[in-house]
Amino acid sequence: MNESKIYSMLSLCQKAGKLCSGSFTCEKAIKSGKALIAIVAEDSAENTKKDFTSMCKYFKVHLYMFGEKEKLGNYIGKEDRTILCVTDTNFAKKIKELLGQLEGA
Repeated sequence: MNESKIYSMLSLCQKAGKLCSGSFTCEKAIKSGKALIAIVAEDSAENTKKDFTSMCKYFKVHLYMFGEKEKLGNYIGKEDRTILCVTDTNFAKKIKELLGQLEGA
């Protein structure tokens, strides 16, 4: 149920210009402190998951495993995306809340 809400929020976030996607851009956002939360697609390569898990841990960015690459890309109007980063406080708070509910379910 909340899954579609999360995708909708990510879509809004993209339209508002508060979302970056793709490994290179997200890595820059995480390292520069712009990324507030990172979302890695559950069907990403293990290496990708490992790399971003340690990067996010080091730079103290909340990381979530959520969705599939194709779906994440579709919702933000792009090709498949393995990683997305939210750079806006309000969007990050809301998405974190929804992902938290999903994990608690």
